Amino acid sequence: METIKVFLVEDDPVWRKGLVDYLNKEADLTVVGEAGTKAEATERFLAAKADVVLMDINLTENNLDGIETAMELIALEAGCKIIMLTSLTAEDVIVESFSAGAVNYISKSSFKEIPDAIRAAHNQQSAIHPTAAAALRNEFLRLKNEENRKLLSPAEKDILQLIHQGKTQTQIEQSLHITKRTIKNHINRILKKMGVKTSKEAAAKASQKKLF
Repeated sequence: METIKVFLVEDDPVWRKGLVDYLNKEADLTVVGEAGTKAEATERFLAAKADVVLMDINLTENNLDGIETAMELIALEAGCKIIMLTSLTAEDVIVESFSAGAVNYISKSSFKEIPDAIRAAHNQQSAIHPTAAAALRNEFLRLKNEENRKLLSPAEKDILQLIHQGKTQTQIEQSLHITKRTIKNHINRILKKMGVKTSKEAAAKASQKKLF
């Protein structure tokens, strides 16, 4: 009998352990890797060599970062099959999951359906046609890029671009003709908007997402 290898991404350690135990009782399923965060998922995914990924949609509270993680795993391995797990049922969240490349979407309250969903995903029985999934994914990326572009003001983008270029605060002052106090206020807003701790992190993230 062929064994289907599963990689589980879930931030709640108790629920994760319960699901691992539950899946490992199935004769044809085995959990080959686990992660509790986006960083752990991207770091451990390839080494696990999994056939199917179970991805919690919220790896941090109400952040839907499982969707972003799903996209990153697909970028690492184009053919990976991802099933999103969540307690949410909002239609827009379901659309975003499929847009990110997921092949199925299961409520955690329906956990008994998970083994069959894993088998279906492994056997290429997607809940959505691949062409439709690709169209949804492209639309999601377009909207996400548009949203990202609106995240920062022109002044904030200018500051981050100069930081990314390695400019000092004095050089930024001279280049943009603004005071240190104004720069500091802009940076504080940037850090809050982007969810990072340092201006260098913000500049690197902005560059990666092509925000300037």
